[in-house]
Amino acid sequence: MPNLSVAPPHRIQLRRAVTSSFVGSVIEYYDFLLYATASAVIFSKVFFSSLDPLTATVASFGTFATGYLARPLGGVIFGHFGDRLGRKRMLVLTMTLMGVASFLIGLLPTYAQIGSLAPIALIVLRVLQGLAVGGEWGGAVLMSAEHATSRRGLWASFTNAGAPFGMVLSTAALTGTGALLGEEAFLSWGWRVPFLLSIVLLVVGLFVRLRVEETPVFEAARTEASRQKAPLLDVLHNHPKTLLLGVGVGLSAFVAQGTLTTYLIAYGVRAGFPRQDVLNGLTLSSALAVLSIVGWSALSDRVGRRPVVLTGAVLMAVFGFVLFPMVDSGSTAVLTIALVLGQSVLHPLMYGPLAALYTELFTTRSRYTGASLGYQIAGLGAGLAPLLFAQVDASSGGGATTTISVIIAAACLLTVVCVLALRETSRHDLTSVASAVTPQTGAAGTAKPSTT
Repeated sequence: MPNLSVAPPHRIQLRRAVTSSFVGSVIEYYDFLLYATASAVIFSKVFFSSLDPLTATVASFGTFATGYLARPLGGVIFGHFGDRLGRKRMLVLTMTLMGVASFLIGLLPTYAQIGSLAPIALIVLRVLQGLAVGGEWGGAVLMSAEHATSRRGLWASFTNAGAPFGMVLSTAALTGTGALLGEEAFLSWGWRVPFLLSIVLLVVGLFVRLRVEETPVFEAARTEASRQKAPLLDVLHNHPKTLLLGVGVGLSAFVAQGTLTTYLIAYGVRAGFPRQDVLNGLTLSSALAVLSIVGWSALSDRVGRRPVVLTGAVLMAVFGFVLFPMVDSGSTAVLTIALVLGQSVLHPLMYGPLAALYTELFTTRSRYTGASLGYQIAGLGAGLAPLLFAQVDASSGGGATTTISVIIAAACLLTVVCVLALRETSRHDLTSVASAVTPQTGAAGTAKPSTT
């Protein structure tokens, strides 16, 4: 009698792909966002101790931004080989690169020990982190989306959900280490422990990732992919408008992300909140964001990507003017509510559907490169926004929150315009050569339904 409980092979691979994408994303973003939290509360004292506090914060956020500047390059490099050789190989390489770079950050001497060589080495390792995460995201999303036969928004979203969960782990690691050791020991050597733990997570991640097969969509196009010499040229020549609109769609989500997960930590501490209270609020909001990202993305399978992202962009534009007055209230409860509203409710509306949306914008032969490049260029907003806001704050003496809110609203307005310029992508066939700007149509003039 047959065993009816055994899932079909494609379902098993889908589960493995989604699990691999989620776990891999958690590990990558644990390492990447661990640096974000550390840059806000630690590195200004450890690697820039010769500067005054506000200038040290700007310098620390500057090294943080270098990782984001490297991400588009990582997307191009790993996307090129991912489109030609396969998604799986690149995902193994990016995870290894990220784990090793983060481990080495934990071994770095401080400014007090080797002077200016310390921040230089920190920047080099941060660039390697940026290259790794730039190549990781596109491959991880494609592994889930190209294995899926339906509900592409839901399955692809687990890669994006890994980012806030990685933030939970990184913040918890720093918080727990600081609580156990005390302030003096934590700043002396304890901050290194969470970075050194990266090597353990790397081993776990590689074990999960190596069990996933190459995606069926890529396998079906493998012969053509092997002849594709320059996926980047295909994107720039055949899909330039799609790429630019994709960047605009994602920009506000990343500006909001940089504001809520990085800049607001330093701002909250300067406003008088204990560092632990700010980190507790960030941990709670990041944990809830995991559920919101998956939930809003599943909704985008039903109503479309555009309505969900548009709603998030409009609400975030308004919320940007409420955020800083809530923090300035001095109430820990109000600060926590602000983080939960922004990070757990509004940001996931814009961010969750991006995983499927970017996948659906490009063809198989250049999908890894196109999706990675669009996403990572938009991702510059998360790295540059805290640096820009810190500089605006420093130049005004700490009273420029209205200007910051206007910048957030402007990014959201750009997203609204770009989403309206794109056609709905949720029904696109991933094996089609259709563009999201000029979709393949049937007799009725509607986009071809998804069959992948």
